[in-house]
Amino acid sequence: MDIPHFLADYGVFILAMAGAGIFGGLIAGLLGVGGGIVIVPVLYFVLGALDTPEDLKMKIAVATSLATIVVTSLSSARSHASRGAVDYGLLRAWAPPVVIGVVLGTVLASFAKGWVLTLIFASVALLVAINMLVRGKGTQIWPDFPNRPVKFAAGGVVGLISSMMGIGGGTLSVPILTAVGYDIRKAVGTASAIGFLIAIPGTIGYVIAGWGAEDLPPGSLGYLNLLAFIALVPLTALFAPVGARLAHTIPPRALGYAFGGFLIVTALKMFSDLIF
Repeated sequence: MDIPHFLADYGVFILAMAGAGIFGGLIAGLLGVGGGIVIVPVLYFVLGALDTPEDLKMKIAVATSLATIVVTSLSSARSHASRGAVDYGLLRAWAPPVVIGVVLGTVLASFAKGWVLTLIFASVALLVAINMLVRGKGTQIWPDFPNRPVKFAAGGVVGLISSMMGIGGGTLSVPILTAVGYDIRKAVGTASAIGFLIAIPGTIGYVIAGWGAEDLPPGSLGYLNLLAFIALVPLTALFAPVGARLAHTIPPRALGYAFGGFLIVTALKMFSDLIF
């Protein structure tokens, strides 16, 4: 992509990023998903409109989304923590497996084709959406994690898949935590903090993996696009606390349905791009 072509379309790019930043920040605070579930598809489609090579646009979208989540998840987690909705014991238990999963996921993503990451994103989003809609307000399956190995493995899976999707962890950790007895508000608040654990090593990994890659758009540091990051961060950080406050005013049942509904719409959009 040549610089003049990129700059000619930069006005549209900025508007798209501004919209993604506002909506992504609200969703991050409201649902504990780090905003990536919004930012990744928007970046993916905008980069495609700017003629970014097919094999690069999903990796750039994922890397840049994770970088914004470093800021968004921290802002959102602080808001939830002030309301006592973050389980620090779980954070300590999940930190090692989450980081291990992120490192493994970043390595796998660096070798995968872009369409593979798109398929993973759409498939996981759809499955989680169906799960949330079927279970409604988050029906408890177990009173707690069955044992320590299962608890460790769950953290690893959250880190692995989230790093390949460019999300903050809430998409997976919220349904997992509600299934083992967490109130959805506490699950959402804890997921915000988990996003921070995912975003830092994930961002570093994608910068290293994309270092020296050809045909990257202007302003790229590895697969991380700094221009998009600068456009997104102020708005996601500003609106994440607003979403966190809304989360504590909405009935848990409605929050669960909103989470599932939003994910299913996102998944269908990504599948349509793969098919057509």
